[in-house]
Amino acid sequence: MAFDKKYRFSLTESSFRRQDETPDEAFYRVPRFVSHIDPFAMDAVTELYRQYLPDGGVILDLMSSFLSHLPEECRYDRVVGLGMNDREMANNRQLDDWVVQDLNREPRLPFVDSEFDGAAICVSINYLTQPVVVLADLGRVLKSDAPLVISYSNRFFETKATAAWLYLQDEQRAHLVRHFLEAAGCYRNIELMDRSPEFGDPLFAVVARVMKANP
Repeated sequence: MAFDKKYRFSLTESSFRRQDETPDEAFYRVPRFVSHIDPFAMDAVTELYRQYLPDGGVILDLMSSFLSHLPEECRYDRVVGLGMNDREMANNRQLDDWVVQDLNREPRLPFVDSEFDGAAICVSINYLTQPVVVLADLGRVLKSDAPLVISYSNRFFETKATAAWLYLQDEQRAHLVRHFLEAAGCYRNIELMDRSPEFGDPLFAVVARVMKANP
């Protein structure tokens, strides 16, 4: 898939409405001990992490759940999850610590500045109703030049995805994520990529590096 087209987005408050506007904590209260993409796509996510997330670093798995898809051979110093269901993250064997937080209610992250060496958002960016605020604060808690790996597929809870996401096709969604990152104002070297395996679910990614002003 080529990502050389130019898209301009004019987003309004209605762009971030969902079919199901009931509190997210109610929707995610019951744990789902399942994968949200198939094994082929999961392997593609793991390969992205192997390529971009620093071995030995402190990693943030944002919008985490039961699985983090990190490469087993890597020895990260610490992996922290932030998600919606305590039981899912408690059973995620790759997490050292975790925090339960609804980012649509409280988009500011409960971490100190420059705490993490890298971060990942796996098949969840489409649920954020304030993505620019979240991504801007994520830039705060990441170190300078730290990688952020955002992946997505065509499998998601449609009733909780934003209207903007539902309206677009797969290629356009990558440009939408780039738009969010550019609006956040703290990312550079934004790459759009198709990492779909030969078989199974499609897998797309947007990878960026944190840009911070010199002290």
